[in-house]
Amino acid sequence: MSASPIHRLTLENGITLLVVENTAVELVAGRIFLKNAGTRWEKTEKAGLFRLLAVLLTKGTEKLSSLEIADRVESTGAGLSADTGTDYFVVSLKTVTKDFLDILRLAAEIIRFPSFPPPEIELEKNLTRQSIRSQLEQPFNVAFNQLRAAMYPDHPYGMSLLGTEATVSQLQRDDLLAYHSRFFRPDNLVISLSGRITLEQAVKAVTEIFGSWSIPDLPLSSLPPAAFDFQPTCLTTVQASQQAIVMLGYPGSSVQEDDYAVLKLLSTYLGNGLSSRLFVELREKRGLAYDVSAFYPTRLDSSQFVIYMGTAPQNTAMALSGLRQEAERLYKVTLSEEELKSAKNKLLGQYALGKQTNAEIAQLYGWYESLGLGIEFDRTFLDSINQITPEQARSVASKYFQNPYISLVGPENAIAEIL
Repeated sequence: MSASPIHRLTLENGITLLVVENTAVELVAGRIFLKNAGTRWEKTEKAGLFRLLAVLLTKGTEKLSSLEIADRVESTGAGLSADTGTDYFVVSLKTVTKDFLDILRLAAEIIRFPSFPPPEIELEKNLTRQSIRSQLEQPFNVAFNQLRAAMYPDHPYGMSLLGTEATVSQLQRDDLLAYHSRFFRPDNLVISLSGRITLEQAVKAVTEIFGSWSIPDLPLSSLPPAAFDFQPTCLTTVQASQQAIVMLGYPGSSVQEDDYAVLKLLSTYLGNGLSSRLFVELREKRGLAYDVSAFYPTRLDSSQFVIYMGTAPQNTAMALSGLRQEAERLYKVTLSEEELKSAKNKLLGQYALGKQTNAEIAQLYGWYESLGLGIEFDRTFLDSINQITPEQARSVASKYFQNPYISLVGPENAIAEIL
């Protein structure tokens, strides 16, 4: 399916349309992205607003109630939802081909004319505050929250998508209306479709349903790349628990920089799966870890490369030492061709498996387009991975893995041992 050609064009009102034709099944999946939206565009005091907007988008429009929207979706067995991330906002749909026009019309209705009913706002704010309180009881979330806040003290990346109890409590309907008016506009939309639909059918449908939406007079919202002053430090939280969380965070590159592909490959090598370096060395051989892994999110601004371990409290110091040694090994020892090839095969294999369904294809191409990378990034990223050499991997590791932020959460005796 991933070999199917992808069509890209821009409609008269600025909407970017992506279409992948797949006649294998009578289904169409769609992703409607906002190009310049997500928590990166939130003011600190409005943290959680995009996430609240996402959950409320399907809770009522000028013509339909929440129940009517749900009934229209469920009666056809379709799917319709909204979600947000740090650098994107997306509405997702999935339907059989014969119901595609009806579900696309419904998607347009919730995107263009949400009503944000006050009772639904209060309900969702209460549910969000409960989720925030629940996270405070989970050691991993506590460790990651304090790491993130330390690395990005004056940037939305330092905040949870949920916001805080304080910021969520003061969000009002006027805030939702203001953000909707500012960000929801046709020239900020990427509509990505994959399934049994031709380019001609897609253009006709999108033009019919979204074509009357005019570009507003105000210019599009955009943000320049942020400047960061990373000052690594050690943060601790004492929490009575059966395990300690040890987390190291290294400032990483944005998705638009040359080092991105190398860091993705190193993340795969270190922490992806049962054959990863961290799992084999620190869990299998040394028995230190309940859980150990690495992750490196794709970000428009400088990202973070995180390695972490959940361990028995008495092993906290050894866990910290082990994680640092494995990160530093990446620039002290040149990886062998075999090690690098194995990591490449794993990353490329998982990447290919992530493009098997219509939903995955619509998501991937729409996401790349919304980030400003273009649909060609699907090819250039793979080329970049294949071309990475052991010397290049070592050079990039030396650039990023010198001095980490450290985040520790666990019982008092475990924390005291480190300090």
